[in-house]
Amino acid sequence: MNPTQIRSWFTWPVIIGIVVVLLALYVGGKYNGLVRQNESINTQWAQVESQYQRRLDLIPNLVASVQGAMKQEQAVFSAIAEARTRYAGATTPDQKAAAANQVESAFGRLLVVMENYPQLKSVDTVQSLMAELAGTENRVAVERMRYNETVRDYNISVKTFPGSLIAGMFGFSAHTMFEAQAGAENAPKVTL
Repeated sequence: MNPTQIRSWFTWPVIIGIVVVLLALYVGGKYNGLVRQNESINTQWAQVESQYQRRLDLIPNLVASVQGAMKQEQAVFSAIAEARTRYAGATTPDQKAAAANQVESAFGRLLVVMENYPQLKSVDTVQSLMAELAGTENRVAVERMRYNETVRDYNISVKTFPGSLIAGMFGFSAHTMFEAQAGAENAPKVTL
C-alpha cells in the first residue's frame, strides 16, 4: 500500500467519527435544552400554585369578616368553600386550573354581594383584605401569563423540526396552556 491509499483509507473513518460526535453533541444539547424548558414549566406552574394558595389563604379571612353582616348569603359562602375543597383535592395542573376557575367564579359572586352592602366598605379589615385579594388576583394573572409564555416556548421547541424528532425519541410532549374557563368573560350575577 502506498501512503496515499493509507491516508485515504484512514480519512473516511475519521470523518465519519467526527460527524457522529458532532451529531451526538447536537442531540445531547437539544435534549438538555428540552429538559431545561420542561423544568421551567414545572417551576412556573409552582409559581401559579403559590399565588392560588395565597388567594385561598386570604379568602377565608375575608369571608369570616363579611359573613357576620350577611347571614342570608350562605349560598355564596358555600360555593367558595366547595371551590376551595375542589382545589385542595386536585392533583394535576388541569384539575387545579379548573378548580381555580371555580374559586374565581365564587369569589366574583362574593364581590358582587359585597357591593350591595355599602356598610362593609367602611370596615377596615374588609378593606385591607380586599386590597390583599386584589393584589393577589393581579399576581395570579401575571404568573398565569408567565406560565403560558414558558409553555409556548417549550411547545415550539417540541413541535418544530428538528426538535420534534429529538423530542419524539426521548418522550417529550407538548404541555397544555392555561385557558380561562368558558364564560369567564361575563361578570358574575348574584340575585338577592
